Amino acid sequence: MPFAIKAEIHDPRAKSFSFVAQKTMYGGKHIAKGDTVFMFASENEGGQGLIARGIVTSAQAIAKRRGVVRQTPRVSIAIRRTALAKRPLGRSELKRFSDWNDGQPQTELSFKFYRQATNKIVGISDQAAEFLGEFF
Repeated sequence: MPFAIKAEIHDPRAKSFSFVAQKTMYGGKHIAKGDTVFMFASENEGGQGLIARGIVTSAQAIAKRRGVVRQTPRVSIAIRRTALAKRPLGRSELKRFSDWNDGQPQTELSFKFYRQATNKIVGISDQAAEFLGEFF
């Protein structure tokens, strides 16, 4: 399964990235070493959306805290960048894709990243990964 992450990214052109205790949704907790990941710089923190594609070099699940009933699974990951995006793709480009049942990869990304404002790691479909691949 390919993955995508939306997070605060200070240097979009860095060769490697580290994300500590990131929330996961939509299968994101299954991310593992060797997986492909598409990186989105969160617009909530001044980013511009899709910036890079990379390979996970390490992934470690964060243990749940005792006594807390509902917890979002969290994972710390490191990524080695393999490509920089050549075209923009972010909230403004995906906003019009809001018919959650239309089956388009753009709608999947809009739903998983922009329906809620939180930063997160998500599992994406092969169709969404193929669509994102067109930006490199």
